Amino acid sequence: MEMHTTTIQEDKGDGIFHKAMNSESRPVWIPGPVIIGAGPSGLAVAACLKERGVPFLILEKESCIGSLWRLKTYNRLQLHLPKETCKLPYMPFPPEVPAYPTKKQFISYLEAYAKHFAIEPMFRQEVQSAIYDARMGFWRVQANESKFLCRWFIVATGENAEPVLPNIEGISDFKGSLIHTSRYKDGADFEGQKVLVIGCGNSGMEISLDLCNNDAQVFLAVRDKVVCGARRFTANGVEFVDGQVENFDSVILATGYRSNVTSWLKEDSFFNEDGYPRNPFPDNWKGKNGLYSVGFARSGLLGSSIDAQRVAEDLARQWSSETKHLRIES
Repeated sequence: MEMHTTTIQEDKGDGIFHKAMNSESRPVWIPGPVIIGAGPSGLAVAACLKERGVPFLILEKESCIGSLWRLKTYNRLQLHLPKETCKLPYMPFPPEVPAYPTKKQFISYLEAYAKHFAIEPMFRQEVQSAIYDARMGFWRVQANESKFLCRWFIVATGENAEPVLPNIEGISDFKGSLIHTSRYKDGADFEGQKVLVIGCGNSGMEISLDLCNNDAQVFLAVRDKVVCGARRFTANGVEFVDGQVENFDSVILATGYRSNVTSWLKEDSFFNEDGYPRNPFPDNWKGKNGLYSVGFARSGLLGSSIDAQRVAEDLARQWSSETKHLRIES
């Protein structure tokens, strides 16, 4: 079978990946792993690979690193765990950062981390599909108009790739403002309003407090083992499971996030139908045929760092002079 490819040499931090991508439209051979996602998990494994001399390519669908933190979190967000347990490998937080960094401080830390390790993701590269070609022994990755081939493939999109929107009767009939927490920024936008927050996890409770601090009248619908406290929506409000009906100006869905891996990764032995590794932590990081995951340990940023170290150590053992100079001849 004849195949025409472009081969990318080891990235020295000078943008060689980007130059190669701009030069030709044929599939691009990546000697090291392709990493999907430039959030904390993707940056962590990239830094660990850098420390071991293994080249890589990061594909990120947004135009920035840490896009979930930068684009889909509320302004008052702080880390819920001390910074000592949230630092990424090889680089602590600056000493002047408080024990529980703010959203802005954490984003600054991620930017400094990427700069320190010369990590340059390819932005605006949303992966449509990734499939292992057993006949060739490579992964085929399609991202926008670009195609890549690689021996190793690292999924670092994390557990919170897309919002969970509940299927509550009449939700489309509600005439007030209805948003997920991924679009919520500041309680000042809801001053004087009567607001229902559906969900009582960290985000739901913090946003409720933020709303109260901005003179909103807040109601909180709590999920039990079976159903959400809201039975159905009306045009102007919500009927609850106890039959009570209330009108609201706005409803905020603090209903969490989920993985989107199954929508583009054509594989079903390592990840389950919900997009999480079938094996729990600490055996969640390695699959077959060069497939890895980082950031799915359900153990926060510390779990991501542990995953990153294990993946990088495993790949470094496989990386050899023969692998480094591997070519696909046209």
